[in-house]
Amino acid sequence: MLYGRGTERAAVDRLLAAAGGGRAGALVLRGEPGIGKSALLDAAAEAAAGWRVLRAAGVESEARLPHAVLSQLLAPALGELDGLPGPQRAALERTLGLADGPAGDRLLVGLAVLTLLGDLAERQPVLALVDDLQWADPESAAVLRLAARRLGAERVALLLATREDDGPDPAGLPDLRIGPLAEPDAAALLHHLAPELPDPARVLAAAAGNPLALRELPHGADTGALPPAGRLRLAYHGQVSRLPGRTQRWLLLAALEETGALEVLLRAAAESGLDAADLAPAEEQGLLKVDLTAGRVAFRHPLLRSAVADRAPLVDRLAAHRALAAAHGPAEPLRRAWHRALAATGRDADAAGELAAAAGAAAARGGHTGASAAYERAARLSPDPDLARRWTVEAVEAALEAGEVDRAERLALAADRPDADPVTRAHLLFARGVAEFWRGEHGPAHRRLTEAAALVADPHPGPAARVLVQAVHVAWYDGLPAVRDTLTALTALPLPADDPLEPVVRYLAAALGPLTGEQGQGPDADPARAGGTGAGRAGVGSPTLPEAERAARAAGAAVPVDLALACGAGLVPGHDAEVLDLARRLVREGREAGAFGTLPTLLFFLAEAELFDGRPGLAADHAAEALGLARDTGQPLWTGQLHGFLAYLSAVRGDGDPCREQAAAAFARGGAGAPWARWALGVLDLGAGRAEDAFGQLAALTGGPHAHHVSAVRAVPDLVEAAVRLRREERTAGPLAGFERWAARADRPWARALVHRCHALLAPDELAEDRYLAALAEHAEQPRPWEQARTELLYGEWLRRGRRKAEARAPLRSAEQAFRRLGAGPWAERARLELDATGGPAAAGPDRTVAGLTPQESQIVRLAAQGLSNREIAAQLFLSARTVGHHLYKAYPKLGVGSRTELAGVLPALS
Repeated sequence: MLYGRGTERAAVDRLLAAAGGGRAGALVLRGEPGIGKSALLDAAAEAAAGWRVLRAAGVESEARLPHAVLSQLLAPALGELDGLPGPQRAALERTLGLADGPAGDRLLVGLAVLTLLGDLAERQPVLALVDDLQWADPESAAVLRLAARRLGAERVALLLATREDDGPDPAGLPDLRIGPLAEPDAAALLHHLAPELPDPARVLAAAAGNPLALRELPHGADTGALPPAGRLRLAYHGQVSRLPGRTQRWLLLAALEETGALEVLLRAAAESGLDAADLAPAEEQGLLKVDLTAGRVAFRHPLLRSAVADRAPLVDRLAAHRALAAAHGPAEPLRRAWHRALAATGRDADAAGELAAAAGAAAARGGHTGASAAYERAARLSPDPDLARRWTVEAVEAALEAGEVDRAERLALAADRPDADPVTRAHLLFARGVAEFWRGEHGPAHRRLTEAAALVADPHPGPAARVLVQAVHVAWYDGLPAVRDTLTALTALPLPADDPLEPVVRYLAAALGPLTGEQGQGPDADPARAGGTGAGRAGVGSPTLPEAERAARAAGAAVPVDLALACGAGLVPGHDAEVLDLARRLVREGREAGAFGTLPTLLFFLAEAELFDGRPGLAADHAAEALGLARDTGQPLWTGQLHGFLAYLSAVRGDGDPCREQAAAAFARGGAGAPWARWALGVLDLGAGRAEDAFGQLAALTGGPHAHHVSAVRAVPDLVEAAVRLRREERTAGPLAGFERWAARADRPWARALVHRCHALLAPDELAEDRYLAALAEHAEQPRPWEQARTELLYGEWLRRGRRKAEARAPLRSAEQAFRRLGAGPWAERARLELDATGGPAAAGPDRTVAGLTPQESQIVRLAAQGLSNREIAAQLFLSARTVGHHLYKAYPKLGVGSRTELAGVLPALS
């Protein structure tokens, strides 16, 4: 029975009611030990009559065992795995140790859990309860958090309980703070528990509203001014101390055994010379409960488990770990190895080797966090310095795989010594460089990565090339001199012709080398002087992007990872069509292969290419998906980039508040998203007629340290327009000269059109028209709706100012229609006002069939119109099939259709 807790019970009831009605949700209960979180979980389970209830709890000593909580939660549902899509089932089975094979990507495992919960919920609502999340292994916590954030229209409720400041933090989920009981409720509970208590006021004051303290303190001694948790520990110490010595040893085994498996504990007890009768006194006092049906032993409260382990002498703890190691069979190698390692009193080669082997098996199943901890412990146990260094490197790399870059850096820093062999040092320096890059420390990160590559360049040019490709990415944010130096080192590596990265390196040198020149002046650099950067690889034999892709694939490249940077680099010289083609292919292959860590990168490149090709709606869909994935996989660099990109899309639409919010988010996450954010703010101001503000943003972008970035280079025509409106034409000379050289290297009609437009704006009236007409001719050869409409608008304005109103109407009407199709409201309004000024009729409004769709609805409708089933769409977009159906149901009225078969008719408008 719960006393008080009206607010908390109401929140849980709302969660259950929503889930029962098909609106899935999650709630995190936070509070101090003993405050009543577990009681609220019990109450939720009781309230969920007729539901499928899955339950698990974290155990303090089990936090280093990968996927322990997930295994516990899903154990009753393992017979249902056959219904999962093949890749999801395989990933989840390997993760849970039910099948051999490489680990599944964390996002794919999370999707498998989401699909499994959705499948179970088709038959009856599902309530998933996880207690003591602060002690859950990080792998389980990450999967649960990911699945919870993607719950949609399923009849699923996820209720998590955790302490306030310990263990994995389920950030991003709604939470509820559980505070002390009100005094009347505390008094009522105490009276129920101890009706004959002579001095209830003393206990009420000591318990401070903590329900567990109200239960336990009446049986303990006065513990002074300690907080409730401290008083509870002392009370438990007192209860345990009064037990027979053999019972205390039994309790210690139970406290140190992570699973609570009765079979294991009975074997360990026998190893310790104990039998089942020795446990009876603890059972009689209710300190623990033995469930013969489930084969489990459970303590009355986790604090009691901790108190038993804390108070035991070292010699008893060592003996208990030895007994538990002997009790675990070959089916639990990691638990066996950990107990053996914890029983070691000094260097132990056998224990270290067993733990390292178990760590490797855990890493193969995706348990990188647990594997890192095991490798670290094995290194400390090993008497062999070479093995210790090797296992430290393994610990570092496992931490990087888990996304724990701070931990990887700490381990690498402690192990990095000048006398270490070059390969070891290269691994450690690489880890430190990655950690610095994630924090936005681009200069130190670049130095660390280039030093790592230099250490192994001669004996191992292939691995060195992979490090330097990463260093190119880092250098991009550090500045052009760093890009130039890295390309020089990369192209100097003696890569064999059959190395998969060899054609990629040649393409990178060709695409980025001309930017750097010898002076590092960005787009102003003289292309004729680019030979100083990797001339050997970037010269006449440089491949195109499609040629580089074909050669890399033929040589066995790891796709999509090995081609990702080349794909993005293709936007730098303006190879947009080639990037669009490659990015679409890589995104598809990334989904099929489960390479979800790379998908935010690839989706960003695809979104950029779609935007430049004139499809901002598709660009928004891809960017929104990429942002969600970047958050789910913990990639702050890409969240910043994507916030900046989404700010630009909002700017084009004239959505001021969303644009500024997204730009602020980009600036807050470091420099990576700043160029796109600054371009966004400039375009927003330009579209609203605030030329002064626009010029300030665009001048800072095109003349700043990121002037070589894709967004900065392509912002030059906007800078010219703003400058002309302010009569500051002289301020554009340098950026425009660089832009002209860049456009000449790009050698694309759309790029030449932009150069003509800039010169038309700057030219005297007698020369301007020829430039406008030249620009429109180039646009016609390679249409790009946004840029073509901008040119038509400017040309129409120029004609109207020249009193050629009749001639102005055609370009203005075309511009207005294009802007409305693109959703560029302010620009369409500007064209309409100009058209009104010519005395011409307003343009007919374009088809608004797809208005009002969210990015996710747009994606789902597009895939459904192509004939994909709900389950196939769910697998592509990492949602549940039920959520896909829910979004389709919401989209039909917006599209004016009544069934799936009618969607093909709106596909052209969506695309």
